[in-house]
Amino acid sequence: MPRSVPLVPALTACALALALTACTGSGAQGTSGAPGASGVGDPYFPNAGNGGYDVTHYALTLAYTPDTHRLTGTAEITARATHDLSAFDLDLKGMQVKSLTVAGRKARWTRKGQELTVRPPATLPEGETFRTTVRYSGTPETITDPDGSEEGWLRTADGALALGEPTGSMAWFPSDNHPSDKATYDITITVPKGLQAVSNGELRTETTTETTTGDGSGATTTYSWRTTHPMATYLATVAIGHYDITRTTTKNGLPVYTAVDPHEAAASRKVLARLPEIMEWEEYNFGSYPFSSTGAIVDRRGDAGYALETQTRPFFPGAPDTATLVHELAHQWYGDSVTPKTWRDMWLNEGFATYAEWLWDEDHDGDTAQETFDALYKGDYYDNKADSEAIWAFPPAKPTSAAHISDSPVYERGAMVLHKIRRTVGDARFYDIIQGWAAAHRYGNADTADFTAYVEKMAPGKDFGGIWKDWLYGDGKPARP
Repeated sequence: MPRSVPLVPALTACALALALTACTGSGAQGTSGAPGASGVGDPYFPNAGNGGYDVTHYALTLAYTPDTHRLTGTAEITARATHDLSAFDLDLKGMQVKSLTVAGRKARWTRKGQELTVRPPATLPEGETFRTTVRYSGTPETITDPDGSEEGWLRTADGALALGEPTGSMAWFPSDNHPSDKATYDITITVPKGLQAVSNGELRTETTTETTTGDGSGATTTYSWRTTHPMATYLATVAIGHYDITRTTTKNGLPVYTAVDPHEAAASRKVLARLPEIMEWEEYNFGSYPFSSTGAIVDRRGDAGYALETQTRPFFPGAPDTATLVHELAHQWYGDSVTPKTWRDMWLNEGFATYAEWLWDEDHDGDTAQETFDALYKGDYYDNKADSEAIWAFPPAKPTSAAHISDSPVYERGAMVLHKIRRTVGDARFYDIIQGWAAAHRYGNADTADFTAYVEKMAPGKDFGGIWKDWLYGDGKPARP
C-alpha cells in the first residue's frame, strides 16, 4: 500500500433500542467453557480480531443497490474452536443484524461498538468445527483511519468500493478482523444489471436475472468469486461500478483479470500492458507466484486516497505508474502470502514492496538500489527537508502509534534495512533469503523476530547485530550508512 493521503455512522437496531441490551434469538446459553477474547491485543489495534476460534472460510452473499446505498448480506463463517467456547466475538461496525445461528441453531447476541458477541446455545468443544450464519443489512460505513485516510465502504460515482486496511472490512462483513487469522473466501455479489462487481480470486459465475415488469428496472446480475488460498480480512475487496474488463494470461498461463473504469481506460492501457512483464520479473526475483490469478482494479482518481494490495487484484485510484504497479504486485508475495502477525510488523510488507521498486529501477536502466539508498541517507531523495528528515522519525520495526504505520520509516527505511542485508551477504545469498522467506512462510503469518532469525540462519557467520540495532530498531539516523 503506498502511503495514504487523506481524502454518520448508521445506528443499529440494538443501539436504537438500548445501547448494550441483547438482540436475542432463542436457545439456551451453554454453562461450561469460557468466552473468547474480544480482541487479540494487537499493539496498535487492540480490539481488532478475536480469541477462542480460528476461521477457515467465509461465504459472503451480498446485494448492493447504489441508488439507495443499501447493502444486504449473509455471512456464513466456518471456524474451529481453539478452546471450550461458551461465547465468542465477531467484528462488525454498523449494519443491523437480522438473525444469527450457530451450527444451524438460533443463538443470542449483543452489540457494543465493533463487537458482535455471540452466545451459542451450547458450549462449543475445543477442536470442533462450527458454522456461524449472520444475516444483516443497512448502510455500510466509511471508516476514517488514525492517519486520516478512509476505508471500509466507499461510495463512488457509479457504485461502491470496499477497502480494508487496516480494519475497514468490519464495515461490510462480520469477521475475525485481524491479519493473524486468514481464511479462504466465496464472495457473491448481486448488483443492478449493467454494473459489474469485481472481487478477489477467480470469477466462477455471472448470472443475470431479468424482471417481468417490462422496463428492466429491477433486473440484476450476480457475480460469484472464489479465493482458494488463505487471505487476511484486510485484503478482501469488492468493487462495484462500470468497468472495462480484460482477460488475458501471462506467458506461463496465469490468468490476468483487469477491471478499469472507462474514464481511466486510456491512461491505464500502457502501464497495464506491462503487468505480465512485471509478473515475470517478480517471479524471477521473488520465487513462484503464490496465487492462481492476478490482475488489477482501476477506479476513478479520487475514489480512494491510496492504492492497496488487495489479494490477486490490487486496487488503484486512477491509472498507476509503473513503480506503483511493481509495488502492489510485489505485495502478493510480501504481505498477502506472507502476512504480518501484528500491525507492528507492517515494514515486512512495505519495506519489501518499496525495495522491489528499487530493484526494478536497477534492472531497467534507472538508479541502482545503492544510489537510491545513498540519496535517502544524504537527504537528496526528496525536494524538501521535512520529507527527508521524516525517514528518521522512528525505526521501521517500532512505529510510534497506529497513525504512523504507513509513514516513510516503514517504507523507505524498511527498504534500507533490506539493502543493508544485501550489502552484508552479497547478491546471490540475498536473493536466496528473500525467495526463501516467501517460500518458508507462504500462506502464513510472520513477525520481525521471525525474519531476523531467518536471515541469521541463512547467512551463518555474518554479523547482523549492527543492522538490527541501528537500522531496524534504533532511534534516529544511524551514524554511518
